[in-house]
Amino acid sequence: MESYFSVAMLGVILPLTVLLYQLVPPRVRPYVLLAASCVFYASVSGVLIAFVLLSAVSIWLVGLALSSLDRQQAAARAAAADADARRAVKRRYRRYRRGAVTVGVAVNIGLLAVLRYLPHFVPAGGVLDISGIGVPMGISFYSLQAVSYVVDVYRGGVQAERNPLRLALFLSFFPQVMEGPISRYGQVGTSLSAGRPITVDGLWSGSVRIMWGLVKKMVVADRVNVLVKTVFSDHAAYDGGVIALAAALYTLQLYCDFSGTMDFAVGAGRIFGVTVPENFRQPFASRTAAEFWQRWHISLGAWFRDYVFYPVSLSAPVKRVTGAARRVLGNRVGPLAASGIALGCVWLGNGIWHGAGSQYLLFGLYYFVLIWLGGFAGLAGDAICGRMGVSRSGAAWRAWQRVRTLAVIVVGELIFRASSAGDALAMLGRLVGGFTFASAADGTVLGLGMDAADFALVAVAILVLAAVGRARESGVHPLARLCPAPYAGRAAVVMTLFLVAIVFGAYGENYQPVDPMYAQF
Repeated sequence: MESYFSVAMLGVILPLTVLLYQLVPPRVRPYVLLAASCVFYASVSGVLIAFVLLSAVSIWLVGLALSSLDRQQAAARAAAADADARRAVKRRYRRYRRGAVTVGVAVNIGLLAVLRYLPHFVPAGGVLDISGIGVPMGISFYSLQAVSYVVDVYRGGVQAERNPLRLALFLSFFPQVMEGPISRYGQVGTSLSAGRPITVDGLWSGSVRIMWGLVKKMVVADRVNVLVKTVFSDHAAYDGGVIALAAALYTLQLYCDFSGTMDFAVGAGRIFGVTVPENFRQPFASRTAAEFWQRWHISLGAWFRDYVFYPVSLSAPVKRVTGAARRVLGNRVGPLAASGIALGCVWLGNGIWHGAGSQYLLFGLYYFVLIWLGGFAGLAGDAICGRMGVSRSGAAWRAWQRVRTLAVIVVGELIFRASSAGDALAMLGRLVGGFTFASAADGTVLGLGMDAADFALVAVAILVLAAVGRARESGVHPLARLCPAPYAGRAAVVMTLFLVAIVFGAYGENYQPVDPMYAQF
């Protein structure tokens, strides 16, 4: 699969797009971005670009239908003779509007389900075997964007877009079509179609961000891949210590790969004056599992919050359950207990969204249990500490929470990376029942694809990432601080990051380029 950090992207597609974008009139610039997006998508997925365009057409038609129904409803209400007639009009058009948005959601989720999940459940060569079609790149991301658009138009959050090409660009914008973030039309629609000129500040700040992502991808993520793949593919051959190391390195790998790709998306967006939303916010500074998911893959968590959790929580059946739980369990415990229904839907959906494998369902169940029960534990902890006069705001307590949450994250990523739920449970069993440092003492660890120099380089990278994360957590953005420098200073920063990636990147006899990790989801 083509990477955003490939020679073709960084050396050809992106520079040519920047040049052509700046040369054409402002009204033509959005179509330059659309053309570049189509070229990039077609170069990776070929004719499967038709499915992106089909999604764009479907949401365009549904948006126009909702807009038309709104006008018809307004006219019918104005012509109604009395209040009863106006209420009847409202009920009738509510059914029509719900039908339209249901069609929009069903088309896009249906395409996602058929293309991505059906091949896992039908026999090869059968009547329903569509495995030969392939899975369109980024379908899990742009399908959720499509759903967010039709729902937002239905709710009145955005106006229906009359230009189908603008919706096609919204779904296919090349810096984010592969791995997101999952944007809303209200976030990026205006800036995508504005045709803003490329500025010196935008060019340099975007370039610095892209190079920072390149360093994370090539120096860290790709370097640890061999060890991670070796251990996870034959986990029964290793003790708990090696499995713990592989799980920790996979967590680091996934973060550097995924957040590095997000650096490209945000950086390229800045170059073109497009406000691509951030998808990470120092996730390893989290103190609870719930907080982690407010900092990691932020756009996915926000999507499930707005389009699954809130609608389920506010549905009439769940509101009745919440009311009954409140009466039985009290005003604090009752709503928390009832929230398990909506939270369960979120984490079932989160697991399924990542894939059809049993490990993803276990991953969703793992976080559902942790977050839901964590709410009860928080209430109990507050009560106990309050009675004992123990402060839960001290530095030592916060440090303990971060260490505990980091362990929770690593276990979650072990489940996520395993080949199946059975493999995940077997690895966890060895992690608990067979944990030793023997592999480190006898040198086995150094024969798994990383030598001492590799481990030293990764250790330095972790310190740098931690320092940058700590600064950003304090409100200081080191990369942004470098951008107001004179032009020569800005160029030096970009070239330094590029040289770091080239000099310290993962190369060598056993190195293989690693496809973008989240592009498979």
